[in-house]
Amino acid sequence: MPTVPEWIEEYATVVGPEPDEISREMDAYAEREGFPTVGPAVGGWLTLLARMVDARRVFEFGSGYGYSAYWFARALPADSEVVLTEVDAEELDLARKYLSRGDFGATFHYEHGDAIEIIEAYDGPFDAVLIDNEKTRYREAFEAVREKIAPGGIVVADNAIAGGSIDADAVRGLLAGDREDADEMSAGIAAVIEALHEDPAFEASLLPVGEGVAVGYRVE
Repeated sequence: MPTVPEWIEEYATVVGPEPDEISREMDAYAEREGFPTVGPAVGGWLTLLARMVDARRVFEFGSGYGYSAYWFARALPADSEVVLTEVDAEELDLARKYLSRGDFGATFHYEHGDAIEIIEAYDGPFDAVLIDNEKTRYREAFEAVREKIAPGGIVVADNAIAGGSIDADAVRGLLAGDREDADEMSAGIAAVIEALHEDPAFEASLLPVGEGVAVGYRVE
């Protein structure tokens, strides 16, 4: 199963924004608990992407204990907001603790429950959206939020290459029209990439860091 080489992850971490004391503590927690995060290389990209689109409003489908939100928040101005969603109440409480320690001016909204239901209660526009919930529901998440993404905004889908049972060869085959055996997680990744390609309002590409990040930019 193809994965991003470890040396690229390490190189990208060195080149990207420097992790701070709290993000390093969050990395240590992930390693200790075996909790999957995007990692510091992708985290650095989240910070950079947020700066590039002048993000002020961020929505996350699946926030865990706040790792991605922490990296997003490093780029946000004082009048910004981040909506975190998580089905695990304990993880959401831990996110509150970590983010409260950061020197951020952003307002954080902590939503416990199904992100695809939660997004219905929020009006757009959002400048940056992270999709990192159940892989089989990635396309459903994108379709729920696509009209709420601002022109010039981005949607970021994690695990485009690896994670769980995702097989990048199977994803690539599905995208090429080869409908041979692929499990539900691989099919879920292919489905959201197809949705990005099918929507003329978006252009998409792949960042080969972490476990692979598909990035869609809303052009209109």
